[in-house]
Amino acid sequence: MTKKPEFAPETLALARKLMKRYPEGKHKSALIPILHLAQAEFDGWLSPETMDYVAAILNIQPIEVYEVASFYSMFNLKPVGKCHLEICRTSSCWLMGAEDVVAHISKKLNIKEGETTPDGMFTLKTVECLGSCGTAPVMQVGATYFENLTLEKVDQLLETMKSEGKRRSYTDKVQSSNI
Repeated sequence: MTKKPEFAPETLALARKLMKRYPEGKHKSALIPILHLAQAEFDGWLSPETMDYVAAILNIQPIEVYEVASFYSMFNLKPVGKCHLEICRTSSCWLMGAEDVVAHISKKLNIKEGETTPDGMFTLKTVECLGSCGTAPVMQVGATYFENLTLEKVDQLLETMKSEGKRRSYTDKVQSSNI
């Protein structure tokens, strides 16, 4: 039997602090940031058990969590690598070589889009607009944007990430004092 998900005490305190931003009965408004916390804490993805746990914290129905988590591409509903490489594929990035970047990463890591390397380090994904058209092509890994990509720059980034060996998430730059 798998252990039930449970936030570390400091993460639960942060989730409660997020909920206090909203009036009583409107705590569901904290769902997206709490899902980010859950995804960061529970290996980069949201299992059904994790989504049920978030629903219980917010005192909402699990289906309400599933609807949001399955709608937004920033939430992963299956395991992903420690570094989830999200490359923009829309017009500006495509025109500036995003397709070449994706092909290069795919060949270098020996994975296709949507796949994870056997060591669990990298997952490759293309996404819709990352909102950085002036610095195309762009890749997001966790909370960090990598802009003006070249194949050489991609190689350097992959080597750095691999040597660091740490999971990157959307919450990497969140300071609890800012919440």
